[in-house]
Amino acid sequence: MALNPQYEAIGKGFVSQYYALFDDPIQRPNLHSMYNVETSFMTFEGSQLQGSAKIMEKISSLTFQKITRVITAVDSQPTFDGGVLITVLGRLKTDDDIPQSYVQTFVLKPIEGSYYVQHDIFRLVLHDSL
Repeated sequence: MALNPQYEAIGKGFVSQYYALFDDPIQRPNLHSMYNVETSFMTFEGSQLQGSAKIMEKISSLTFQKITRVITAVDSQPTFDGGVLITVLGRLKTDDDIPQSYVQTFVLKPIEGSYYVQHDIFRLVLHDSL
């Protein structure tokens, strides 16, 4: 399969759609359709999960209701199988917590004219300083 020349538009569109669902507690359960039952992986703050059921279990366990998000950058690259690698840099504020910087990386895998999230890595940008 060839490199997808639309990788930047796909990356930005995906990020917009993903966070619109994630940031709305009523819509959040609909994220399950973005993950594959068996072959999706998520690493969330160091915990690795496989499959949409485990990923959604993790997402559902998050207790915050309100998210305010500022996206600083969305960088995308095409993959050789027609997919897209996406890295998001931003800040988020959940409920009454202080704002935190974060980075999230996605690999979108092509399937039947669409994409699913094959890999999803999320990490708050926290540093232990002495």
